[in-house]
Amino acid sequence: MKLEISASLNYRLSEPVDLMLQIEAADGHGQHVIDASLDLGEPDVVARVPAADGLCEPIWLRASGSLRAEYRALVEINRPDTDFRALAAVPLHRLPAEAIPYLNESRYCPSNKFHAFVERRFGDHEGGAKIGRMRDWIESRFTYVSGSSDAETGALDSFVERRGVCRDYAHVMIALARAAHIPARMASAYALRVSPQDFHAVAEVYLGGDWHLVDATGMARASETARICVGRDAADISFLTAYRDIAFVDQSVKVERATARRLAEQA
Repeated sequence: MKLEISASLNYRLSEPVDLMLQIEAADGHGQHVIDASLDLGEPDVVARVPAADGLCEPIWLRASGSLRAEYRALVEINRPDTDFRALAAVPLHRLPAEAIPYLNESRYCPSNKFHAFVERRFGDHEGGAKIGRMRDWIESRFTYVSGSSDAETGALDSFVERRGVCRDYAHVMIALARAAHIPARMASAYALRVSPQDFHAVAEVYLGGDWHLVDATGMARASETARICVGRDAADISFLTAYRDIAFVDQSVKVERATARRLAEQA
């Protein structure tokens, strides 16, 4: 599967601002960036940060007046749609170092508050089967409502309200998995079937010795998803973090199957 990806950001800055940008698809871990371009205009400062886990290379910017970013990429996805429900949980004492931090609570995922619910509702299942039941429970009981949450909304808020957008679904999924002592993290991504198209957020759980995408919205498939970066929750994977107030002008994301013409250009 090859995806054509485009993303455009336009923000107004009333004063010089430091910003962190995370919009480039990662190269590796089940996907390969065949071709890419990133136009940042003329910021005052541009500095790349070494990738963490090989899945993200944030860019520090210092800009004045405006931020305009245009990203284009052709990405090949080599990741299968694995049946995670059939996979076993890895015993805690055998977890690799990379998975251990994702067992614990984080800013938006207070997993310790979900222990009783998880035991009562999903205690009869183990491993991937338990994760599958959690995913299905969220999808069947939550309503996807654009604009129903904000930057302060966490998993507990979404659990009570039973509504949200992709980041809220992912936060609840992560909190439930961690409450069951299964490592879970959040990934930002470009995904083919997301509607309306935007930067997408999904959960990833550690089962059977590897990370597996689990999207409680039902929109993203592993074989059609290009990951950008991963982290504990939305605080780590935001596509744009500004360290002063900025004003939104417009932004857009488009993800399509690569056309024959595009593939011929790269041949």
